[in-house]
This record gives sequence, C-alpha cells and structure tokens, in this order.
Amino acid sequence: MTESRADRFVRELTDLKIPDPAAGRARLWLRTGIALMAAGLVLALSAYFLSHGTKNPLTQRDAITLALGGVATSVVGSAIFLRYSLTEFLRFWLARQSHDLALLGDRLAEKEIHDDDIVSATR
Repeated sequence: MTESRADRFVRELTDLKIPDPAAGRARLWLRTGIALMAAGLVLALSAYFLSHGTKNPLTQRDAITLALGGVATSVVGSAIFLRYSLTEFLRFWLARQSHDLALLGDRLAEKEIHDDDIVSATR
C-alpha cells in the first residue's frame, strides 16, 4: 500500500527531528523575552524620572546606572524574543520547503516515467 503525502510529510518531520512546538519551552522563553523587554523599559523610564527629580549628583549617577541596566535588560529580552520567534517561523518554513521539494521531485519523477512510456511506445 502506498503512503499518502500527509503521512510522508509527518514521517519526514520526525526524520528531521523538528521539535514539537507545543512543548511549551520555546513559548516560555518567548514570554520571558517579552517580560524582560517590558521590565527593562519600565526600569529605564523610572531611572530617567528619578535622575531628573533630584539635584543630588550621587542619586543621579545611581539612576544613570539603573537606566543602563534597564537598557541592557531590554536588549537581552529583545534578543531572546527574536531568537525564539524566528526559530518557530524558520522551523515551519524549513518543513514547508522540504514538503514542496518532495512534491516537485514526485512531479518530475512522474513526468520522466510518462515521457519514458511515450518514447518506448513510439519505437
């Protein structure tokens, strides 16, 4: 019995060892990245208002340090978010490319078989 395209696609996905997106770990890291971006933004904005709300240079320098920490937190959160969102997108893009190439290969093989039958019938 011949294997359907959908069954072959599922088998190829397991052969490629593409992890199941429902595993939740990637979604957790994605949410962590979003939380870090938001926390860094809040930290940087609060440090800005703290530094402008006082005349004490020591407090202002502490606020500058806190703001730099907030910016660094936002950058790290953005990198984590970007990594896991692109991973999910590229995983399914790769699976789709694999499926499309398999379909193209099947069509070319069928055409070659059909062309070979025509050539042998004319001889």
